[in-house]
Amino acid sequence: MQNAEESTPAQVSRRTALKAIGAGIGTVAALPWLSDEGLIAFARIQETNAPPEPKVLSPSQFEALEVLVDAIIPTDDRSPGAKQARVADYIDLLLGEADREVTLEWFGGLAALDAEATSRFRAPFSRLRAGQVDAILQKISRNERAPETPLETFFVMAKQATIRGYYTSKIGIHEELRYKGNQFLREFVGCQTEEGKDCPHCGQKHL
Repeated sequence: MQNAEESTPAQVSRRTALKAIGAGIGTVAALPWLSDEGLIAFARIQETNAPPEPKVLSPSQFEALEVLVDAIIPTDDRSPGAKQARVADYIDLLLGEADREVTLEWFGGLAALDAEATSRFRAPFSRLRAGQVDAILQKISRNERAPETPLETFFVMAKQATIRGYYTSKIGIHEELRYKGNQFLREFVGCQTEEGKDCPHCGQKHL
């Protein structure tokens, strides 16, 4: 298991992800934000933890997307990864609100991802082993700042959407960022790393 700040180029460190939300990634146009109705639907999915019921993506497309987003933001020692945060559901909801042209770009990207997996490993992307997934992501993330192929462009789109979905989720907000929301605190407890301890409140590790 990797530390959050020791990710490979195809993965996203939590710190880099937060910066990317405001700055954007590469030159690829971002998906729009979810509507209020979409956010309510996403919250319901997380609360019930019901099995995925994609509205736009096919079951096989959704499975491939789950593998992809979890490879981009995997589970670490601080918080669960993108799959548990239901990021694939978030993207499916976004595609349901996006223009048909955008949806077709995602269909094409997922098809290209499967074609690459089949060409290299004779299996669809969703059935690859972790090392095989990493090998493909290493290849398609090489030109992230200036994508040169449709698959490289799709990776940038997927990475951008993964980051946004993750930090829209309950896991991303509360378990990763430790955001307390509008909660009444009986006392304010300072960061305990100042006392030479790991802090249970902000998650900071004592060095």
